[in-house]
Amino acid sequence: MTDLHLTIDESTADERAAVAAVLAADDAVVVHETERVVRSGMARRKQRRNLLLPALHALQAEIGWISPGGLNHVCDVLQVAPAEAYGVATFYELFRTDDPGHDESVVHVCMDTSCHIAGAEAFAQSLEADGKRVHRGPCLGQCERAPAQFVQGRGVPDHVPADEPTVAAPGSYVLPQQGSPDLRLLRRVGVVDPTSLASYREHGGYAAIEKALAIGPDAVIGEIRAAGLTGRGGANFPTAIKWRGVADEVGRPKHVIANCDESEPGTFKDRIVMEQDPFAVIEGLTLAGLTVGAERGWIYIRGEYPLATARLAGAVEQARTAGLLGDDVMGSGKRFDIEIRRGAGAYICGEETALMESIEGFRGEPRNKPPFPSTHGLFGEPTVINNPETLLNASFIVLSGADAYRFAGTEKSPGTRLFCVSGHVAQPGLYEVSMGVTLGELIELAGGRTGTTRAILMGGAAGGFVGADQLDLRLTAEDTYAAGTTLGSGVVTLFDDTVDFTALLIRIAEFFRNESCGQCVPCRVGTTRQHEVLVEMRERGSLSDERNLLIDDMATAMADASICGLGHTAAGAVQSAIALGLIGGRQ
Repeated sequence: MTDLHLTIDESTADERAAVAAVLAADDAVVVHETERVVRSGMARRKQRRNLLLPALHALQAEIGWISPGGLNHVCDVLQVAPAEAYGVATFYELFRTDDPGHDESVVHVCMDTSCHIAGAEAFAQSLEADGKRVHRGPCLGQCERAPAQFVQGRGVPDHVPADEPTVAAPGSYVLPQQGSPDLRLLRRVGVVDPTSLASYREHGGYAAIEKALAIGPDAVIGEIRAAGLTGRGGANFPTAIKWRGVADEVGRPKHVIANCDESEPGTFKDRIVMEQDPFAVIEGLTLAGLTVGAERGWIYIRGEYPLATARLAGAVEQARTAGLLGDDVMGSGKRFDIEIRRGAGAYICGEETALMESIEGFRGEPRNKPPFPSTHGLFGEPTVINNPETLLNASFIVLSGADAYRFAGTEKSPGTRLFCVSGHVAQPGLYEVSMGVTLGELIELAGGRTGTTRAILMGGAAGGFVGADQLDLRLTAEDTYAAGTTLGSGVVTLFDDTVDFTALLIRIAEFFRNESCGQCVPCRVGTTRQHEVLVEMRERGSLSDERNLLIDDMATAMADASICGLGHTAAGAVQSAIALGLIGGRQ
């Protein structure tokens, strides 16, 4: 179905009921009496367009795919052109628009970095031998327990069939650094009951909100500025500037968003925080909303995180019941509430403007900047967007003060940082360390290297490789930049001398080719040609000077002319691998 008009296909009663259950809570749309009927109808359609993604999720969950009849029904109810809705449905990895027949479920197997070297292909083949329907796809955010799988069912909740820590009780999840007095952001992980607001408050929960209400928004932003907090999602942008810009906007509704769509291969820190300390994310987002004057908060979480989604939904409901969300937050007279939106498998939606497009019910394609989200964000209104680690840091700063925050780290990179360590290391997992510790110290904290390390990937697939001789590299923004690499989203993946780096780099190039939204020519063509050159190199057994120059030229074009960060960084891992001699012996 690619027409602008509805086809003759009809929805079933089950499909209509599934969609109605999602849309019921948002059915009431205010129409001002002074508006003409046509204008009010257009306003209603615009307000309801953001329900397209939840409606598609409802169809997928009900019958295992998005049928033409079901899509027709959604388009009719939301007044969305079928061609547009079909474009959205086919944009995402987790949505199916072809009838799967009698297959009740599909098993998504991660093929990226940590899973790649942990035998993902052999694992996928073993599942197929057992009669499972397997989809080889991108990172599932379970890198510390590779190889990973995600089962997408029909009529049942999606789930991760691994050693999933679903037991909701203190001590049911054990963090590698459990009990360390140096923990700040992870101090409650494995300690509190993640399903209990009472447990969270017994361990200091909501004290940061109480203090923020006492000192006022200007003081909160002042402390965050003095602390020198920068974004932990990879861009490293000063948090206080974001918050100040939105706080200064007047006369329009404002929004705050928790970007929980961590899809960078090698990254799983947000998943663990959301699963094991979900109220901390809710409190951090509430702090941001109250500080900048937003009445509405959004959590955009990747579709492959069913447990984290359930924990956050439970936390939002408990907070709302306790008066910590709603029309009168903690008796302050201020209104703030949170809505959760599930993504559906699209790496590009981690980019802030693509994420906003996705929430609004469009394809997750990045916007040109300027204008920036601080003035024209979600629904064209002022918006702050931060990832969970940034929000947890903000809560710590408000509660403990800028000086306490700066007690850890360096002058230019203060505080602590969460690192996702995986690959050929003794104890893969999530670690919190002070900024400025060395790469070697972090690896030793994770039990040390296994095998003979040949290279270490910093920052994920969008980062770069460093050699095994760079263990004295200090983990700060300035030191990694000087070394020609990046901290990125906090990924550290080790690779020993048994790894076929040509195959690994081909997979990384394939990842970027598949995940490019295709909107801009430099990225769409560059990522495709990069993959083709690496495949050709494998067939020829070497990388000619001409082909190496082509990779460099494509990297330059993507970095200079791509709309968003995907194109800017898509060649980083490949170029660094060539520079280290990991691939492509010259002719």
